[in-house]
Amino acid sequence: MGGSRSQVNKPHKTRFSSKSSRNIHKIPQKDKNRIAKPSRNVAQGARAARLQRSKMLREQKKAAILKEKRASSGSASPPRVILLFPLSAYVNVSSLAEDMLRLLSTEVSGVLSSTVASSEYKLRATVLQAPHGDLLSCIEMAKVADLIAFVASATEESTCDYIDSFGSHCLSVFRSLGLPSTVVFIRNLPTELKRRNDAKKVVTSNLTSEFPEDCKFYPADTKDDLHKFMWLFKEQRLTAPHWRNQRPYLLAQKVDMVPDDFSPEKCTILLTGYTRAHSLSVNQLVHVSGAGDFQLSKIEIMKDPFPLNARKDHNAMDFDDIQDAEVICSLSPDPLSQEPLLVENVPDPLAGEQTWPTEEEMAEADRNQKQKRMRKRTLPRGTSEYQAAWIIDDTDEEDSGTEDDGDEDEDGMVLDGGESGFPSQEGTNNPDFEEDQASLYLRDSDEETENDSVVMEGENMTREQIEDEIKKIKEAHAEDEEFPDEVDTPLDVPARKRFAKYRGLKSFRTSSWDPKESLPPEYARIFAFDNFARTQKHVIAKALKVEQEGSDDCAPVGSYARLYIKDVPLHVASKLCAASRTAPVILCGLFQHESKMSVLHFSIKKVDSYDAPIKAKEELIFHVGFRQFVARPTFSTDNINSDKHKMERFLHAGRFSIASIYAPISFPPLPLIVLKGAAGAGTPAVAAVGSLRSVDPDRIILKKIILTGYPQRVSKLKATVWYMFHNPEDVRWFKPVEVWTKCGRRGRVKEPVGTHGAMKCIFNGGLQQHDTVCMSLYKRAYPKWPEHRFPVLDA
Repeated sequence: MGGSRSQVNKPHKTRFSSKSSRNIHKIPQKDKNRIAKPSRNVAQGARAARLQRSKMLREQKKAAILKEKRASSGSASPPRVILLFPLSAYVNVSSLAEDMLRLLSTEVSGVLSSTVASSEYKLRATVLQAPHGDLLSCIEMAKVADLIAFVASATEESTCDYIDSFGSHCLSVFRSLGLPSTVVFIRNLPTELKRRNDAKKVVTSNLTSEFPEDCKFYPADTKDDLHKFMWLFKEQRLTAPHWRNQRPYLLAQKVDMVPDDFSPEKCTILLTGYTRAHSLSVNQLVHVSGAGDFQLSKIEIMKDPFPLNARKDHNAMDFDDIQDAEVICSLSPDPLSQEPLLVENVPDPLAGEQTWPTEEEMAEADRNQKQKRMRKRTLPRGTSEYQAAWIIDDTDEEDSGTEDDGDEDEDGMVLDGGESGFPSQEGTNNPDFEEDQASLYLRDSDEETENDSVVMEGENMTREQIEDEIKKIKEAHAEDEEFPDEVDTPLDVPARKRFAKYRGLKSFRTSSWDPKESLPPEYARIFAFDNFARTQKHVIAKALKVEQEGSDDCAPVGSYARLYIKDVPLHVASKLCAASRTAPVILCGLFQHESKMSVLHFSIKKVDSYDAPIKAKEELIFHVGFRQFVARPTFSTDNINSDKHKMERFLHAGRFSIASIYAPISFPPLPLIVLKGAAGAGTPAVAAVGSLRSVDPDRIILKKIILTGYPQRVSKLKATVWYMFHNPEDVRWFKPVEVWTKCGRRGRVKEPVGTHGAMKCIFNGGLQQHDTVCMSLYKRAYPKWPEHRFPVLDA
């Protein structure tokens, strides 16, 4: 054979290039042991660190629980609030409240106050009685209750219905607010032991499904029954909704008003009670439930009228003498660090102005103005000087017409497919001045399709007018469910002027829409954040730091204080004092920025028990945590995969919607209860429940309308559509907008046909004769600014 060939190591036969390199990668045994020891030590060190961290977390949780227990049941803690709520009209809670107060109080006879201190049980408690049938009072009491004791009756007349409709309705509202610790008291049980146990089992089995799993049932007929419950209650760890533990609040035990010498229309309200949850600073703003946001002029920390250890304080005073209690110290606000009561932003009218003009430009403008004044013009009746400046003159139209004749038939509505998209006002084939002048009155006339701006006031309407208005609203609600967003093109007004504010979108999900474009004047009065989540985190951390440092201007938790609320309108104070006789008055502290107006968005759902339609921009009362305010919301869908959301004309039952309102800023999480007043008179009813979602003025809500037409002649992919428009100029104006049919075809407008608004359209498939041709148009919608912000002003 020829010359010898050297052997080539193939990679699929061996990993090594030669026999001598096979042992290079091997490590001696002693080196292996030396290398392995550090890794074993590292693993053991990591495990020890994990164990140490777990132990530290357990100790921190134990310390937090012990601190919470001491704060809630110690001598420095405020009295626990027990709310007795009757589940039916047969239950008498006044006798139960008297029995509990007698058990806890040392007084044998006489009138008892709602707050007592028991040295035997080492417990202080405030007992509240929920009035059956008064929904607003029950809601306010549930907001501050540490324990809700639902009272059921085991009598024969109530065996068929242990909980009536009002009790069930209130229970659902309490669930929406967030239930604190709950128990059930069973009254009127038989005295015989066997019958007593059987009746208790029957009541328990009927009511167990209505309450949380940890809710326990107690008999509450005798003093021994209440004695057993109190021993368990004083050791019980109470739970409260998370939103209630974020802010300081006070349940007023006494409400007074002092006139202001300098302003006869203003006064100072004095609220006396125990501070709860957090320390209250004299420099922060406060909200009085239903009355509004105010500043504090002074806080007086007084001697506790209900000390837990009576032997250390023999001079415990009566409840009637609380106003004359001894003042321990007084806190005054610092003008430099006090939070200002800033509600609305003051807009600058010159903020959008350009550079100041030169003298030559001003002189030329004066000459042009004099020439215009000398020229006689025919103007419609009622036209202002500002409106007249926008009407095109004959000479201007002739000059502009010679330049734009070539592009006249191509201009019209601009289809927004990612670029700017407001309808253009140029290039129509109808230069009549009458239509141009009539457009001045029709630019802002969206009331026909809004159905929200024309709201008749119930005070100025007769009973027949109210019934007719309710009937119209119900018919509109049913029509909106059957034919959503469909509107008719008016016969007497051109569609390009009637729908001048609307635009077409190539895609609702992907087309762009500038959130800062053409904002309403109300947006100049509100506040916005660059990053709301970061601001909320910073504000809460700042408030927590101030509380931990123990500032001298704060009333500590559990202190008995008298708060002086300044600059309260006199009529508001008088209504508040009158309302305090039936419902509790609650004061809560506000975080920084929480008095400023912005756009709030709530996740909201209509309750099943409310049957009346809820129209967009109707006046509703919003209970957001401790706060109350009046708002006129706009409802919209919640699109996860888009930055645009479709407006809803009504709040439909069975699904969640987003309600957007102008309201003071609040930091979530907060529950929401929506009340709607009855037509004419009557107490408001619960219409919807939900929670605060976000604060974002840039959320885009689009109102959608659908113009419909009907095909008259169909030829393969082409069709002649009638009754969508009524003149050819409107067809040319809306020509760039895409059309679609209810059977799934999509197409475009080719050209107008004739002089009565018919148009020729081309589709992507064969069209059926019974199909309906539609065109979608959009404009941005905003909430309505409320006439008054708080419900007490409308009481």
